[in-house]
Amino acid sequence: MKTSQVTCFLLVFAPLVNSAPPVQQEDLHFYEYDTDTTTGSLVQQDDGMDPKDIRKDGRNVSLDTSLQLMQGDDSGRNAPPTKDTNLPTCLLCVCLSGSVYCEEIDIEAVPPLPKETAYLYARFNKIKRIAVSDFADITTLRRIDFSGNGIEEIEDGAFSKLLLLEELSLAENKLLKLPVLPPKLTTFNANQNRLKSRGIKANAFKKLTNLAYLYLGHNELESVPLNLPESLRILHLQHNNITTITDDTFCKSNNTRYIRTSMDEIRMEGNPILLAKHVNAFSCLRTLPVGMYY
Repeated sequence: MKTSQVTCFLLVFAPLVNSAPPVQQEDLHFYEYDTDTTTGSLVQQDDGMDPKDIRKDGRNVSLDTSLQLMQGDDSGRNAPPTKDTNLPTCLLCVCLSGSVYCEEIDIEAVPPLPKETAYLYARFNKIKRIAVSDFADITTLRRIDFSGNGIEEIEDGAFSKLLLLEELSLAENKLLKLPVLPPKLTTFNANQNRLKSRGIKANAFKKLTNLAYLYLGHNELESVPLNLPESLRILHLQHNNITTITDDTFCKSNNTRYIRTSMDEIRMEGNPILLAKHVNAFSCLRTLPVGMYY
């Protein structure tokens, strides 16, 4: 009896139950950056496949591309960044309130500078040469730092128009001679170059009446530069090849009352000269030079 009831129930209600429709799989589309063009679909029908998406080995290029994106292929993103030295200066460097910072970016020449530039920091790059045209239109510069480059040559007149320049550093380069220096310099640093005495003109510093700090250490100078200005306070000549000095190097042999009042420090250690043999050369100084006496 129970079996016949169940059978009747199924015969009555079975036609009213429709099978659930199959789940429709939605195509996944991928788009190139900044475009509206579909580059591939994860599920495609063979009869709708574009022939250009089939490689010679029969594989679906669009499908391969989609799978790489789904699997997070980092082959492109992991490529090492390249430095584009053709960028505008204020994208390649940092420009801030009249200062331009171009440090450690491997530039090989002085970049074009904004005309209001007052301070340029271009340390630790690969600059080998400074031309007249580099600063021809920049008259507002007050400080330039080229330390740690490979500068071998500076054209005559490269700094001639920089009438406001007060600080110039050419330390840690490969200079054999000095250029003509701007008249208002207060600080000049040429430590650790390849300078010899013949590479410095006799009157190179004579007209620099504001020069207070002169750094020429770790070069190949055979003598102390001549005609040092009265304004000089600090003079560094350590670790050169200086073998002799005269009574007129720092003082005036014809004026025994002359005192060099501004000079506070002279460093000459690391030179082959024996300073004790040149006592009269220091008679006008308030302090003796640092160096070898015995």
